[in-house]
Parts: sequence; structure tokens; C-alpha cells
Amino acid sequence: MAWSAEERVRELGLVIPDYADPPYGERYATMKAFHHLGRQLTISGMTPEDRQGNRVFPGRVGETVTLEQGYAAARYAAVNVLGLIRYAVGSLDEVTGFIRTLTFVCVSPGFTDVNLVTNGAADLFIEVFGDRIGRSTSAGIGVTSLSGNNVFEMVTVVETRSPAPEEDA
Repeated sequence: MAWSAEERVRELGLVIPDYADPPYGERYATMKAFHHLGRQLTISGMTPEDRQGNRVFPGRVGETVTLEQGYAAARYAAVNVLGLIRYAVGSLDEVTGFIRTLTFVCVSPGFTDVNLVTNGAADLFIEVFGDRIGRSTSAGIGVTSLSGNNVFEMVTVVETRSPAPEEDA
């Protein structure tokens, strides 16, 4: 039987947000939710917050947020990425590979374990998609401030099975 990310999500008991209801919007900035060109889908910066804007572990890792809370926040943001992928292409089974993740972790000065926080997102993608599809190239950057006092933000680029419809490109 072929691997199914949608089936794996059910097995893991993940609750993925529905970005179609209400449609993903411009709460904080003038931006697109995603850009699908050819077989490449770029997901805008996703943060660890629910659909009502409630943030998960706001603040800075090493100051008001523990390493474990930062990891959990990164994982939460990754679940949000899954919701936006589903919104963009209809099913997580459309993903044939993670190309790149660019992550930002809000940290206190001197905190250097940024990778241990970003692993929250990377580990989730591997759990859902498997090692071959879910592992990506990555960069994790520690910063002193993020929009809305979020502790984590990530931009994700995936490859899709089907190319973008002409009208999306």
C-alpha cells in the first residue's frame, strides 16, 4: 500500500486547521497565503497560533519560553503549515517532497540551540510524510523579535504531484 500523509495524520490524531473557513487572510500583512508555480508550492510564514489568533508560547526561548515549549510551538506551526498545504492543493497526499524550510526562532541573547527548537517542525513533517518526502533542506535563524510576539515562524516550500492550474500561476 502506498504511503498516505492523510492517513498518517489520522493515525497521529492531529487536528489540522481549515484555512478555507474562513479563508486564510491578511491579518498581519499584505501577503499571499501561498504561491503555486509549476510543481513548487511556497507557503507564507506560518506561526504557532490558532485560527482566532491566540498564540502558543509567545515570547523568547531562553527568557520566557523553555526549549521544550519552543519545540512544541514549532510543531504547532508545522501543523498550521499542513492546513495551508491542504487549502492550497486539496490534500496532503499531493506533496511529493519538502524542498526547503526557513525558520525563525525568537530567542534571548546568547541562546544558540535554535536547531533544537526548529526540530519540532522538522520532526512533525517526517512523522507525517516519512523520511524520504518529509525531510528538507533547512535554515534556522535566531532573532530577537517576531511579529505579534510569536516565538516561531516558518516559510515552507514543497513539491507537488500535480502542477499548479494555469489560473494560479
